[in-house]
Amino acid sequence: MGTRNDIDGLIGFIGHDDLWRERLASVMDEHLLPAMEEFEVDFEELGDILGESWPMVLWGCAFEDFLGRTYDPDDQNIVDLYLKRRGWKETAQNRAYFEALRDAPVSLYEVSAIKPGVSMVLRDLLSDAAPVTVREKSATQMLKPWDRIAVRIVPERDHHVISGALLPFPAEAVDLLTDVLRDALNLGRRKKLRLSANQRRQCAPLFANAWLFESLPRALDIEPMQLGNIDGDELVFHDLRFPLAAGVVQKDVVARLARVPAFDPAGPKVWNWLVAEGTPATRPAGGIALGQAISGATVLGMLELKGKALTLSVNSAARADRGEALIMDGLGDLLKPPLTAIRTVQQMMAERDDTDGLQNEDEIPPEIARQIVHDHLDRHYRDILDQPVPALGDKTPRLATRSAAGRKKVVEWLKLIENRSASQPGSPLAEHDFGWMWEELGVADERQ
Repeated sequence: MGTRNDIDGLIGFIGHDDLWRERLASVMDEHLLPAMEEFEVDFEELGDILGESWPMVLWGCAFEDFLGRTYDPDDQNIVDLYLKRRGWKETAQNRAYFEALRDAPVSLYEVSAIKPGVSMVLRDLLSDAAPVTVREKSATQMLKPWDRIAVRIVPERDHHVISGALLPFPAEAVDLLTDVLRDALNLGRRKKLRLSANQRRQCAPLFANAWLFESLPRALDIEPMQLGNIDGDELVFHDLRFPLAAGVVQKDVVARLARVPAFDPAGPKVWNWLVAEGTPATRPAGGIALGQAISGATVLGMLELKGKALTLSVNSAARADRGEALIMDGLGDLLKPPLTAIRTVQQMMAERDDTDGLQNEDEIPPEIARQIVHDHLDRHYRDILDQPVPALGDKTPRLATRSAAGRKKVVEWLKLIENRSASQPGSPLAEHDFGWMWEELGVADERQ
């Protein structure tokens, strides 16, 4: 962060207070311990496994989370306490920075409009906040357009900066993080993932958890850890759609659902499927255990009544079977048998276009190889514009742009292609201009 935002005094203050030092250590455990226990590694080993800089970055993630926490009694906060007792030793700029960092929630951002050594634009992927231009030197020289990063944006006088702890999130880590956030907050899988600032603060350790659970298996060259729910089931997302029987209207279904104790209303047409506290549950053998509780009860799934169908969303095959049996037992005469959509975490991660494999031949002069690759890419992607793409729901890019939802998917697909190409510095791929594809598909105005 540099001397202008020197945190040495604050760190020293914490280190000389046993209570606050223990509280910081506890937050560190929330960020790092799940992955370290799962992969049987110590903090001291992380540098050898991930690279020497990453332990301090991860420590910084936990430290910045700690700065925003409050403790009983009287909502005590370490930044407030430090500034009250030692603030007179700090510059006005440092005091303002500590307060701003305390209040800044972590989030997942998409990078664009990079000016190396100067600035970049960050778009919050977890809220509807407007994109923010931040001043930054070192990170802007390493990041590529459409990279995703977890960081905190901190206001500083008349501009914004980023905090010291920045985690780059590859596509697989983004998928893992969004799945973990949805499950931890009991958010429906069909709804846009939008978190309040308070929710992002509460979920801060999950960012480091997801990053480590994606990074460590690659670094250790082992199979990715399996996600599971608190029942010990493998994490496989099921959406069961029960069409309403002929002549049945929504109010009939609402009335019948009210008779099923396990279905707790969470909105006018939304219910949580709950199981009482004390029901046996086991941790999955390997991986992160995902679960959520409401008033002492575990949430097993969510029901939503929309149009002419009732939908049950759960995160395992076992829960899908249990939920189907419970619904058909209580509402069988009102509903038709369900249609089920199933997606594994691996399938979600696999629905991505991969431009790997286009390699430069050593014997070809660089300038010729560069033109060959560019020509190949242009032909390749011009053909793809009229071919089904899995990431677009097996629609062609041209067809997908005809709907608002499809246009959004096309934009994300184009960003992924550009980002993966730009992430190969020195390669002809990194220099290829994909602008014609945005123009061809009529989404150039969203390339920002």
